[in-house]
Amino acid sequence: MALGDIVLCRQRSMNSMGGGHLSPPGLSHLASNLPLELIDDLSRRNQVEDAHHLAAAEEDSSCTNESGATFLPNTSYLCDLRHDAHEATVAVSEPGVVSRWRMKDRMKTGWVALCMCLNIGVDPPDVIKISPCARLECWIDPFSTASVKALEAIAKNLQTQYERWQPRARYKVSLDPTVEDVKKLCLSCRKNAKGERVLFHYNGHGVPKPTVNGEIWVFNKNFTQYIPLSVYDLELWLGNPSIYVFDCSAAGMIVNAFCERSEWGSGGASSGSLTSAMKECILLAACGANETLPQNSELPADVFTSCLTTPIKIALRWFCPRSLLQLDSDLIDRIPGRQNDRKTPLGELNWIFTAITDTIAWNVLPRELFQRLFRQDLLVASLFRNFLLAERIMRAANCCPVSYPRLPPTHQHPMWHAWDMAAEICLSQLPALVDDPNAEFQPSPFFTEQLTAFEVWLDHGSERKKPPEQLPIVLQVLLSQSHRFRALVLLGRFLDMGAWAVDLALSVGIFPYVLKLLQTTATDLRQILVFIWTKILALDKSCQVDLVKDGGHSYFIHFLENPDIHAEQRAMAAYVLAVIVDGHQQGQHACIQAGLIGICLSHIQAAPNALDGQTEPQLLQWLCLCLGKLWDGVVEGVSIALHDDAPAILGKVLSEPQPEVRAAAVFALGTLLKVRADGTSSEGADNDMDEDTSAAEQRIANLLLTVLWDGSPLVRAELAVALARLAFSHNRMFRQAAAAYLKPPSHSAVVPYGTGYRNPGYPYSSQFTYAGLQSDSDQGLQTLDGGTPYRSVMRIVRSSGSLSGSPGSSGNSPLSDNPVLGESGGNASSNGGSRQWKRSEECNMYVQCIMAAYALARDSFPRVASLGRKVLRIGGADSAQVMVSSRAGGGVVGYPRNPSVSALPPTPAMAGVLHRSTSWVASSSGTLASTWRITTPPPSPPTRPAFLAAGMTTSGLSAVSPDAASIATLLPESTIYKWSCGHFSRPLLEPSHDDEEEIIARREMREKLALKGIERCQHSSVSKVSDQIGSLDTQSDVGTKAVLLHPFKPLVCSADENETIRIWDYDANEVINTFENHINPDKGISKLCLLNELDDSLLLVGSSDGSVRVWKDYTQKDKHRLATSWQAVQGHRPGARGVSAVVDWQQMTGYLYASGQISFIMAWDLDREQLVSRIPSPSDSYVSALTKFTAGCMSGCLSDASCTCDYGIWRWLCQDL
Repeated sequence: MALGDIVLCRQRSMNSMGGGHLSPPGLSHLASNLPLELIDDLSRRNQVEDAHHLAAAEEDSSCTNESGATFLPNTSYLCDLRHDAHEATVAVSEPGVVSRWRMKDRMKTGWVALCMCLNIGVDPPDVIKISPCARLECWIDPFSTASVKALEAIAKNLQTQYERWQPRARYKVSLDPTVEDVKKLCLSCRKNAKGERVLFHYNGHGVPKPTVNGEIWVFNKNFTQYIPLSVYDLELWLGNPSIYVFDCSAAGMIVNAFCERSEWGSGGASSGSLTSAMKECILLAACGANETLPQNSELPADVFTSCLTTPIKIALRWFCPRSLLQLDSDLIDRIPGRQNDRKTPLGELNWIFTAITDTIAWNVLPRELFQRLFRQDLLVASLFRNFLLAERIMRAANCCPVSYPRLPPTHQHPMWHAWDMAAEICLSQLPALVDDPNAEFQPSPFFTEQLTAFEVWLDHGSERKKPPEQLPIVLQVLLSQSHRFRALVLLGRFLDMGAWAVDLALSVGIFPYVLKLLQTTATDLRQILVFIWTKILALDKSCQVDLVKDGGHSYFIHFLENPDIHAEQRAMAAYVLAVIVDGHQQGQHACIQAGLIGICLSHIQAAPNALDGQTEPQLLQWLCLCLGKLWDGVVEGVSIALHDDAPAILGKVLSEPQPEVRAAAVFALGTLLKVRADGTSSEGADNDMDEDTSAAEQRIANLLLTVLWDGSPLVRAELAVALARLAFSHNRMFRQAAAAYLKPPSHSAVVPYGTGYRNPGYPYSSQFTYAGLQSDSDQGLQTLDGGTPYRSVMRIVRSSGSLSGSPGSSGNSPLSDNPVLGESGGNASSNGGSRQWKRSEECNMYVQCIMAAYALARDSFPRVASLGRKVLRIGGADSAQVMVSSRAGGGVVGYPRNPSVSALPPTPAMAGVLHRSTSWVASSSGTLASTWRITTPPPSPPTRPAFLAAGMTTSGLSAVSPDAASIATLLPESTIYKWSCGHFSRPLLEPSHDDEEEIIARREMREKLALKGIERCQHSSVSKVSDQIGSLDTQSDVGTKAVLLHPFKPLVCSADENETIRIWDYDANEVINTFENHINPDKGISKLCLLNELDDSLLLVGSSDGSVRVWKDYTQKDKHRLATSWQAVQGHRPGARGVSAVVDWQQMTGYLYASGQISFIMAWDLDREQLVSRIPSPSDSYVSALTKFTAGCMSGCLSDASCTCDYGIWRWLCQDL
């Protein structure tokens, strides 16, 4: 236990003399077997420890927090995000997010019909005008000239006002029309507009009010009568989509008629078309059904039209009488500047007005309605912004404009006060600007103040609070160069708050602005733009299409190429590029042509040699992921990668200390393996592959096999995915290798265990021959991880004659007996051998892959084991495993098999695969030599592994292999990319630690308890323990194997021989949780350890087979989770029946030491999840115990270590007992 280590270290330091360390005679010899890097690193740690010992010796004997804190471990292990998430979960975008912000169908108003029913000089009979009354129509006095000319001037002016908002639209005007004129106008506009929106503007100031039946009035040819025109006919002629503007008294009657209609649309409509027609029709009415237009002489007669088309002019004219400035309203027409020039007074006012009305709408409207009215159509958006102004002005005149869709009241929104202030600041400068054209205009502080308000919200806001109302203003500020940088920084902070914030920003319309900014060359905006796009793509991958279409990928490639930028920021650029090429062929080809492969490879090569001291694991990770996505499925990309020697470059990354980086490198190497559609055919991809490609993929496979024993399940899972791709592409060769691997040995003699038939059901690691006592007859064969050779497997391949074309293989070879493989085997034999099997090293590689697949199928981590079983099925292990009986001497000889075959959950059989069963007759007893009986398990028929048994049948072996499509569906999907993408969905600028204070307080309390416990242990004189605290009946038939006491809680962890873990609360005298360590039949517990005792502890369970599992939340009923697991000990000595693994954990160093039936002590760094050293044992016997820095050997030798062994330097003091 880690605290016990602390106590021992503390006692030794208090008794040390000057902090020196013992130096036994065998130290130099043992140290020579350790890596130099490990010795240097541990020597530095020893120097630090010496300083601690000297300081401790000079202090008082009493333990205080200050003096003892140096002995308490401050690092927690296995607490990264890869250990928190469930093994099968990956970060994915929330479904439906795209539809909430991106408009599926953007609309454009292409045609505008202006219908002017003024009849100047004749007042309608139902309207009584006051004196003086409003007279201006489109800012023209209709009585200033002849009625005909006045009507034409008004219509022309109205068209000009509309052209300010939609200059590209086509306009048609009808002056004092008849019904036929209106019909022709509408039909012509709809015919020309086709599917675009048509705007119909109706000015009815010279005709009676609309009727209750929904009729507007026009004229007859002689202007002697008013002719009613039903709006239903109007809607029939104009069609949809359309928008109607009715500027007349009682205009609400028309809106009511539309809404109350039983059948919306002509000729009847279904419910689906009814909903569509209602959504595609928009109405704006000047007043309610029972209201009359205002006649105030201070306002124009068409005040509603003026608000819709000339908002700034009417807003300032309405505001002037209410302002304390008392300005002449005629000065408003003399405001300098243009509306589209934001640096001028008029342009700034229009800019502020747009920002304010957008803000009001975004804060009061539902998101879907806001998108439809303010983001779908530019003209509709402008009209609705101005409609908000019309509501404010006309409500002051006791008139309420009406719309469909209906909007909530906005005339009293607080943002109107900001508009009044901005208008007053501008008007206060107007006299000076008019008198002196050279006078300098002082910009309004509106945007600066709103950015400050937004910043205040960022400091105190959250998802649970009301969204910031200034977000649309931030969008408008992006148009200004003077405020752009600050706005982008604040926007980046907002997006960093979570996916909800990104969704809000996209819904308000931020996307086209930040897309356009990628064309800027400003260097100060590069980093924040990359960050913003990182957040956007983390939510919505579909933006990749827009980026490639606008050439935005070049921006990020140039950013990534710049070595002066911090590595973390370049990692974001690599992430953006990875998303751009993820499943997007246009993006892949565009980035390949831009040279992205060479850029990424050069950065990977330069990363280990970086002299700036920056840590680059995240950059390395995303460079590898980007490369994997870039060349996945692209022949051109794979060719460039192989030409640039990408496998060798990525192979160096496989030894990086971060598991995520190693997994990303495995992913990139795996995507270099081409997946071909005809991979399972006997004449399939193996024959279509050229020798260079085949050799390159074999080199890639050899690189991948080096991570088979990696300590991280994340890495091993990616290895399984890569092997599945290789097995699919090289399917025929995999089947031949599987047949060779599984074929029984020659029947001419009984082959000793370790050189004969391989039973894949037994743990893979235990089938290796011990390297230390291996003969040298098979020198030169490759090893999987540098310490476990494949010599015994190669003997099977060479001696059994199972390869196609080998002598004597036609009679009893699995290739000839198996109809699936027989054809290919026969062809190879007649042709003098298959092309891929000419060289023995090629044979070795395929057999190694099969062995690796069996190892993965027996992995201690469930997901990795599931992936390994898929690799076996894709590689044809089912079809290849045909039991062949011997015919030598008319009898059947039994083959040795390994005992205690473990069973994994069965995998469903592949459709279309049938297998032939072969009868087995037990061999006669007494045929084995006694010397072999000592080291070899009892003979038995070669058995099928349990994890493949479900796929076998007894109805025969099909002559037709499964088609490529069925196997392609079984190809496992990599998760490292999606899982890594989740990093950018979380806060990056200010990570949230809501429970950080609680964690620190709990840790401080436990540190005090630990230090007090150390002090009591130092001064304790108790020689025996007699008081019983509690007792528990585990009700286990096999007895308790290991017990562990929690140092801070009244908990006891126990495990029996069946590896059933029980957590017992001895204060409450109850078992609070019980679970199985694993479900395999091979049972045997080695040790229980606690990790991170001062924090939320983890339970480490070491099994006798060499596997180690670490459990989270082990004290919570049925909520325990497997954080990680790996094979800490691989293989065992010849003749040993098992691994008999022993482990020991040291919290202060983060090292787990493991040994057993091997001559090494394996040192695992749990921070890296990597094997860092193999310490040779000083004895020829195996290690039987590892505890308190002591390794006990079966020969009676004790291998002890001084305090320096806390940090892994084993200083052996060998003593014969």
